[in-house]
Amino acid sequence: PSRRLEDGRISKVTIVPFYDRTGLIYETLYTLYEAINLQILITIIVIVVMVSNLRASVLISALLPLAVLMSFIFMKYVQVDANIVALSGIAIAIGTMVDLGIILSENILKHLETTDDKKSRIIEKIKNIIIGLVHHHDNDTRTNLSELLSSELHHDYNYLSNLFSEVEGTTIEKYFIAQKIEKVKELLVYDELSLSEIAFRLNYSSVAYLSNQFKK
Repeated sequence: PSRRLEDGRISKVTIVPFYDRTGLIYETLYTLYEAINLQILITIIVIVVMVSNLRASVLISALLPLAVLMSFIFMKYVQVDANIVALSGIAIAIGTMVDLGIILSENILKHLETTDDKKSRIIEKIKNIIIGLVHHHDNDTRTNLSELLSSELHHDYNYLSNLFSEVEGTTIEKYFIAQKIEKVKELLVYDELSLSEIAFRLNYSSVAYLSNQFKK
């Protein structure tokens, strides 16, 4: 800019940059971008190796750029400048988010594994009780199955029935019938009991009903 003075002379002012932080800002942005990429890659590798779960690693990796984006949106909303300090803080916070994500993912996966193991044990106990009830000579198949399972496993029968159907794809009653049919086949092979005796022993109302289920 220039200005003519009262005595006719022209005064000119030259603006010279004293301290330009543009380069530092761009370097910080590049460092932030590089940190996000590297930490996403490291996160995927670490989680896949440690917990062998690709979905957990993808979930945490997707949260990192999303969290950075939300940080910029919030900074714009509250009118905070994206200076070196703010950008450096975001870069440092990425590491913290990764650590928390890994810890939370491991805890969730362990909880799910524990839950699955508990369900598997309950299913196995249900099968063992039914097999014992049908195949052991000392047991009486006229025992109420629902009451027996509830008493032995200390769970409501509706819960046990729904869990069994969910995991095995069949009902407890059908599994019980299948075991009884296997027992009928075994007794027929031994040829020690008549059909009437087999029907009575396995709590069938009649030989006809036994034959009907056997054909199914």
